[in-house]
Amino acid sequence: MSNFPARRRKSSPKVTAFLIGATVIFLVGCTVVARRKGYSGMGGNTTVRCREGHLFTTIWVPGASIKSVRLGWARLQYCPVGRHWTLVTPVKDSDLSDEEKRVAAENRDIRIP
Repeated sequence: MSNFPARRRKSSPKVTAFLIGATVIFLVGCTVVARRKGYSGMGGNTTVRCREGHLFTTIWVPGASIKSVRLGWARLQYCPVGRHWTLVTPVKDSDLSDEEKRVAAENRDIRIP
């Protein structure tokens, strides 16, 4: 048995930089694709609908979430309208009437991603 501690392999700075760069490019790409599909608030204030139909705005940043649990395209998050925990999904602006847009803008979630 050796008295020396086990050596940990360190990844090279090039590999680390590549992984960070690839992750950033992927997340920016996801944001661009979502915006082109009509989800104009991606990366910022986004209108979402909970499973009970409530509309509100929240900060939706692909790849980042502090106040919710990401589950693919949906997130487990607190609904400030119905005051319950639920799954929320983004809503395309074109799918909303002017009244629904107004209602969503009046109901905002806490201002952290």
